[in-house]
Amino acid sequence: MNKLKKDLRIIKTEKNIRTALFSLLKSKSLEDITVSELCRKAHVNRGTFYLHYGNIQDVFKQTFEEIVEDLKISYDEPYKQTNDNINQLDANMIRIFDHVKRHQNFYEIVFNERIPMTYYYSVFDRIRLLMSYSIEKALTTTTNIDKEYLLSYQTNAILGLLIQWHRKNYETPVMELNKHLLKIINFNS
Repeated sequence: MNKLKKDLRIIKTEKNIRTALFSLLKSKSLEDITVSELCRKAHVNRGTFYLHYGNIQDVFKQTFEEIVEDLKISYDEPYKQTNDNINQLDANMIRIFDHVKRHQNFYEIVFNERIPMTYYYSVFDRIRLLMSYSIEKALTTTTNIDKEYLLSYQTNAILGLLIQWHRKNYETPVMELNKHLLKIINFNS
């Protein structure tokens, strides 16, 4: 039982540190945030911080990797449910907007116009990589579409939807977005 409590405390401490980091990132760049101010904001002492992380970049990197892993699972889910036959896609199968809603604090930073594009490009590159796996199956050797341009086009299409949702303060319900995406996919087919 004691180990369980310790694990819950660790989880809570790391969540507090991450939440504080996202809060600070809304007004400062990662490089301008100090461990001291992050600790103050997270209500932890420096020793506790260093038990969990080596530096502030480690907090961001670990959080980014966990969010991207969740993004991958969310992106892959419709392909799994349809056995890669996207024509059988249903709005209930789409998970990418659920993912963004779960990690809204992160995406508010990524799509913030006042923040440098570094985070945007990091997300762009990861989504592009995810799409490259599904595009490999769709492109044939007889297709004369340049894969790199197609990947960038499709990645920006998804990011464009997410940016539009961001501009509307994430107020559009997830299921409504799923239905919009399904209509767009069917329109482009």
